Amino acid sequence: MGDLTGRIVLVAGATRGAGRAIAVQFGARGATVYVTGRTTRERASEVGRTTETIEESAELVTAAGGEGIAVPTDHLEPGQVRALVARIDREQGRLDVLVNDIWGGEHLVEFGKKMWETGLDQGLRMLELGVRSHIVTSSCALPLLVRHEGGLVVEITDGTAETNRAFRENFYYDLAKNAPIRMASNLAHDLESVGGTAVSVTPGFLRSEQMLDHFGVSEENWRDAVAKDPAFAIAESPVFVGRGIAALAADPERARWNGQSLSSAQLGKEYGVRDADGSQPDAWGFLRRFTAGEKVSAEDYR
Repeated sequence: MGDLTGRIVLVAGATRGAGRAIAVQFGARGATVYVTGRTTRERASEVGRTTETIEESAELVTAAGGEGIAVPTDHLEPGQVRALVARIDREQGRLDVLVNDIWGGEHLVEFGKKMWETGLDQGLRMLELGVRSHIVTSSCALPLLVRHEGGLVVEITDGTAETNRAFRENFYYDLAKNAPIRMASNLAHDLESVGGTAVSVTPGFLRSEQMLDHFGVSEENWRDAVAKDPAFAIAESPVFVGRGIAALAADPERARWNGQSLSSAQLGKEYGVRDADGSQPDAWGFLRRFTAGEKVSAEDYR
């Protein structure tokens, strides 16, 4: 478990879910973590959830052993992102890791609808939230990150380059979740010459706060939701992907992953990290067989 004390991390989109867990796991290794998002204790984003805030995320980072700094930021507004990066530069003089976890478009997705049946404004908003926000953030933050050799960019998405060869059931969602994979691949070329690394990472079937609420369960009784969706048996907590990415950042040989599309399961096996319950869920391996109609036990993929 490598120490990240002295490392400066920006987790863009750390209000809840994977972003929050990633920020906390960086904190657990001693990093200073800037956590950003649009939901604060005074104001909620369009997602409409007031139960998770960036202030709370920052407090969890600090409680884990690092230093959490909450900065309200709309990553679709270049001026706000430039101000954020200027603050990091002013306060720290460097940026070692950028995690692009901005999304917040679940409420817009209607799986199974044809492209022309999806409202254009609705579809374009998905692309703004899942693609444009990542581009704005990287464009503003990379000049600071590349000032020192060894910077790391992690693009968070849903699916790997392999799994996303299949249509993701909605035209706009498919584009929004494939774009970060290509972004990481493209940034890998640009960063290699300055000693940097870029990867994309996907969790498996994530037991985020929003997903738990969707099924009407909590982290304590999440298995009750398997009756509604048998695939939920392979669900993983956000801790798993958080630990995997923090381990990746602490790996002095992480450049070997440059440009690759990774999953939480791959990182778990490579670095020996486990979910909060001690398991190592391989959601994508399970889902590949499960969706093909095979009889398969989720426990065999833990």
